[in-house]
Amino acid sequence: MIAPALHCGDCRDVLARLAPASVDVVVTSPPYNLDLGYATYRDRREESEYLDWMVGVATAVRRAMRPDASFFLNISGSSARPWLPFELIVRLRELFVLQNHITWIKSIATGADSVGHYKPVGGQRFLNHAHEHIFHLTLDGAVKLDRLAIGVPFKDKSNIARRGHARDLRCRGNTWFIPYATVQSKAAKFHHPGTFPLDLPRWCIRLHGRAAPVVLDPFMGTGTTLIAALLEGGSGIGIDIDPAYVAIARDRVAATISSFATEGLE
Repeated sequence: MIAPALHCGDCRDVLARLAPASVDVVVTSPPYNLDLGYATYRDRREESEYLDWMVGVATAVRRAMRPDASFFLNISGSSARPWLPFELIVRLRELFVLQNHITWIKSIATGADSVGHYKPVGGQRFLNHAHEHIFHLTLDGAVKLDRLAIGVPFKDKSNIARRGHARDLRCRGNTWFIPYATVQSKAAKFHHPGTFPLDLPRWCIRLHGRAAPVVLDPFMGTGTTLIAALLEGGSGIGIDIDPAYVAIARDRVAATISSFATEGLE
């Protein structure tokens, strides 16, 4: 097991020091520019400034990616500010191919039932915001994926033999239902406003399908992507500008490594 490398600083500066073409998978969720309450970072720039900044970050990420790497970019707008994710992905068209657009579903209603993480919105103009975007970016649009690594069993078992499948698994598709675990306080989320569930980076890493991947998160926050990399047999590189979040990430990573040693999984 290779312990992750954690860096505190501006991700553009740290990325410039990474070896070119050295990263297999990038999974990250940058600030959304929606006035979220980070400890030190001010999450509200002029939109043009934010887009220029993110293009600069993405350019530095591109330099670190191997030719067959995958960049999974998790981002969202809000009901009042819906355009930003689409403005950003259009700007990134000069750098990447949008190979897949995945919808991360956090809450869903089927019939009279519902399941998942529900955060109500006030007023009468907007529907509840229950999904986010995961843009799968590659350098050439031709990266082969291990789709069945996150596959699901067939409902109609006759399709297995009838369509020549080797096993009872089909592609999950581009809608991923990954709810948050229920928490009772901000402390349970390490006082970070933009965490994502552990399964999200784990599924991205599995989908990319490389053994012992080098996984990068330039906005690592509290280190969830680095933990996912460890659990998936990879090594991680994490960057965050806030020393408090870096300290939390370091503690979480250390606890994960300790649990591996306890279970004899080194």
